[in-house]
Amino acid sequence: MTHILLYLRKLHRFAGIRLYVNVLCMIALSVFDAVGIYLLVPMLGLIGLFDAGMEQIPLVSPLLEALRGMPAQSGLPIILAIYILLIAGQALLQRGQSIQSVRIQQGFIRHLRLGIYESLMRSKWMFFVKQRKSDFHHILTSELARVSQATYLFLQLNASLVFTVIQLGFAFWLSAKLTAVVLASGIAIALFMRKNVRRAKAVGNHTTELSQSYFAGITDHFNGIKDIKSNRLEASHLAWFRSLVDRMESNFVTFARLQANTQLLYKTAAAVLIALFVYLSVEVLNVAANQLLLIIIIFARLWPRFTSIQSGAEQIVSSVPAFRSVLRLEAECSEAREQTAFETFAAREPMPVVEGIECRNVYFRHDPNGSSYALRNICIHIPAGGMTAIIGKSGAGKSTLIDILMGLLEPERGTILIDGVPVTSEGRLALRHSISYVSQDPFLFNASIRENLLIVHPEANEEDLWEALRFSASDEFVKMLPEGLDTVVGDRGVRLSGGERQRLVLARAILRKPSILVLDEATSALDNENEAKIQNAIDRLKGKLTIIVIAHRLSTIRNADQVIVLEQGEVVKQEGNQQLVR
Repeated sequence: MTHILLYLRKLHRFAGIRLYVNVLCMIALSVFDAVGIYLLVPMLGLIGLFDAGMEQIPLVSPLLEALRGMPAQSGLPIILAIYILLIAGQALLQRGQSIQSVRIQQGFIRHLRLGIYESLMRSKWMFFVKQRKSDFHHILTSELARVSQATYLFLQLNASLVFTVIQLGFAFWLSAKLTAVVLASGIAIALFMRKNVRRAKAVGNHTTELSQSYFAGITDHFNGIKDIKSNRLEASHLAWFRSLVDRMESNFVTFARLQANTQLLYKTAAAVLIALFVYLSVEVLNVAANQLLLIIIIFARLWPRFTSIQSGAEQIVSSVPAFRSVLRLEAECSEAREQTAFETFAAREPMPVVEGIECRNVYFRHDPNGSSYALRNICIHIPAGGMTAIIGKSGAGKSTLIDILMGLLEPERGTILIDGVPVTSEGRLALRHSISYVSQDPFLFNASIRENLLIVHPEANEEDLWEALRFSASDEFVKMLPEGLDTVVGDRGVRLSGGERQRLVLARAILRKPSILVLDEATSALDNENEAKIQNAIDRLKGKLTIIVIAHRLSTIRNADQVIVLEQGEVVKQEGNQQLVR
């Protein structure tokens, strides 16, 4: 119930007065509908179907008297015209209300979707390190789709409730005794069906779990499709997938069976109640035939609303786990939020590095409560305009140190200084704006080369693009492509070779015109020829910006101005390259 209230509060904050206007439209529609049914009695009286007992129906007797005072040929056409106008007005109002409901639903989901994505973008790097990326995909697609459906159902449920209340009011006006029987029957069945609502919640929880496993599984499988194909693991992965989709099917059928049982009970109860009404009206209450007909018409329209209210409640409750997932992610992002808005630095020039970057007594743990430090007492100085190489065995802390130098991680203890000035929370974002990063696994979007380059510098012209390509030794192979800069590189750049991808990523990094270039084992997977091309490109950048390189190969660090050696999170050597080689 708590999550439903939170959901309604969010919806209210987003929609505001539009939500109340929507409810007022529902009330008007229900009144139009009830009046339309009410006009059936005078129509039937005018054509002689009911000649007696009409005075027992409220407001009908004066209306009939007025109509009968008109010429015989005019009465029926007039009331038929009124009926047509009522129905046409109702249809017009229904159109507007339906469009407004969709606008509220889609606007609310857009609001949630943008809010989640913005929260993710504002979260600290460590948050992403600890999370499974497929969970983000799952919430932004599957879970938000369920929340969207729940929003639609909530608006429909509002309409059904308003319709039911209005129709009950008219029915009580006509015959309080029979309407009380209808209402009591509906309440009794609703109480009996509460167990179905609880079952719907359990099914909803299971739906979330299965959907999360589905997204995680297919993400992992397609990320590792080359390993699967090369090691002939297709059969085992297919068996896992078949088992999962079988459980998803079973869960969906369980929910369908739950709703089918609801429909069955309400339809059976409707038949029993209609028979009971007729018997009570004729044998016990002596209700006039015209009143009985009206109540049966109202009941026939009202009872399906009881069914839709029950069904809607079950579906909304089954969607609560999806909204809970959305709320949980928002809360986690809020806790991991970076202190300063990134828009503050969107238009700034790169932070110049004149003297260099320094670490003073830096300590860092990935788990704040753990005893193991990834970095301990790091004291280093990286001179501006030079090339510094950081080397060490796997797990020595190289990538962690780079993340701290780039402002992605905050030291637990110690200080990072740029030109002798300590880097604050605000300064870390400014520092990141001044850095271009090239990873070991080059990432390109499934777009053209031009679009991949412009994403870091949208205002760059053609000359800027080709200059960056020349710096990274990419211009020759790009010119040879059939569509040149407009060649689509495929998913993660799969249509290009590893060396070509790496050089394009380097070109993108250079196009950003940073003050610091970070290369995280950027040449480790390349052959000697491609490595030499990138090394030449890097050499041309020396003196123009500060270069920090993580490397394993001696060839990569041969031209470095200094080399820092890490071992088990500590600096064991920091010397000029020639001194270290000797």
